[in-house]
Amino acid sequence: MRSVFCQLMLLLLLASAAMAAPISGKEPLKVKSDNLTADNEKKTATFEGKVVAHQGELTLYTDRLVVSSDGEGNELSKVEAFGNVRILQGNRQATGGHAVYDPKRGVILLDGNPKVMAGEDVITGKVITYFINEQRSVVTGGPKERVEAVIHPGGKNVGAKP
Repeated sequence: MRSVFCQLMLLLLLASAAMAAPISGKEPLKVKSDNLTADNEKKTATFEGKVVAHQGELTLYTDRLVVSSDGEGNELSKVEAFGNVRILQGNRQATGGHAVYDPKRGVILLDGNPKVMAGEDVITGKVITYFINEQRSVVTGGPKERVEAVIHPGGKNVGAKP
């Protein structure tokens, strides 16, 4: 679960055109919340209330974090953050109302007014999707909103991979 959580936060940040250095999966995962509900039948662990998850230099804040596993060897099937999602690493930050990591498809989705910032650079849209295996991201707009990117030439993020 630790390395998947690390990948979730790290890969959401990649959409900002500011590639972060990988964090070791050996770092302990520390989660604080007001409540934790584990459901063995549904194979879920739900952290609720002022959730703060920290691993290495990565920190995730959200109202609720649900970690799900499937029947085959309890492998992780989905990690989902609901409400006031904020992911921090150094000068990089991603925010949104909702985030989902699907390890089987290798996809991370951030929606609910998603915004990814690296230093002064900012990318917004309706949905930010990162395809892990292809190391590419797609930012889509909606009928009333367009994708917007503010990138400062010559800044600290020049040459960073999206």
